[in-house]
Amino acid sequence: MSQLPPAIFLMGPTAAGKTDLAIELTKVLPCELISVDSALVYRGMDIGTAKPSKALLAEFPHRLIDILDPAEAYSAADFRRDALQAMADITARGKIPLLVGGTMLYYKALIDGLADMPAADPDVRAQIEAEAARLGWQALHEQLAVIDPESAARIHPNDPQRLSRALEVYRVSGQSMTALRQRQSAQSTEAAASGLQQLPYTVANLAIAPANRQVLHRRIEQRFTLMLEQGFIDEVVALRERSDLHAGLPSIRAVGYRQVWDYLDGKLTSAEMQERGIIATRQLAKRQFTWLRSWTDLHWLDSLDCDNLPRALKYLGTVSILS
Repeated sequence: MSQLPPAIFLMGPTAAGKTDLAIELTKVLPCELISVDSALVYRGMDIGTAKPSKALLAEFPHRLIDILDPAEAYSAADFRRDALQAMADITARGKIPLLVGGTMLYYKALIDGLADMPAADPDVRAQIEAEAARLGWQALHEQLAVIDPESAARIHPNDPQRLSRALEVYRVSGQSMTALRQRQSAQSTEAAASGLQQLPYTVANLAIAPANRQVLHRRIEQRFTLMLEQGFIDEVVALRERSDLHAGLPSIRAVGYRQVWDYLDGKLTSAEMQERGIIATRQLAKRQFTWLRSWTDLHWLDSLDCDNLPRALKYLGTVSILS
């Protein structure tokens, strides 16, 4: 492992301060940044995603930001392909890939590879969306619990994107997402036993978050309020003016955008939109923590500590990333 090139994963829940620490690391280490965020890939979605400013991105470029139009879909498999290419390019120039973001499925896909899931089927997805509109997502979650109990236990009824995908996989392939992932896991185990590496890097896993969960909740509320003050609603209005965008797209189902879209549709009042946007963001953070609790070899940093940079550097030294 020590002969493999180094890479750094900087993970954590939303609003934890990942970008700030990533910038500090790039100031003292030969790192180049790769975004690991399923919403930052979209152009024209800046305020609601808390995208780094254009000035910051000009000084500290992040790969995989602003690479897609909101009408396009982007999967974990797409991310894995793009991230591996970016990492290889960075490594070839003698730099360290520093991957920063909170889309935990992307990190998992990068490390373990992906099960051979069926491609998205727009017709099946439209059928699922229509059922959800008629019956509610809770009813569809109950359907999933029958055909794939493990996925249903993992996916919250208020997470329509993942819930829709799990149902779509079953309806297209006749196999549950859990069964397909178990097969992929067995293949990964066989590969590891044969000495093959899914990810040919020595990875240091860092995570940052406030030790006090209430602090994170306040940060989330303050940031959502600030987004509204910065023109988040106008940003969504501009997206709605396009005839090719609708509420069923992955981009528009992103946390915050879905609630503002519903507000503009007249389904929510302004106060309800703000409350639900904050709640949805907290739920996202909770799911991110769930992923992180199962992560191995993870070094935690407290967002409120004033010495996170030296702490991170010390840890990177102990895992031979800086040697």
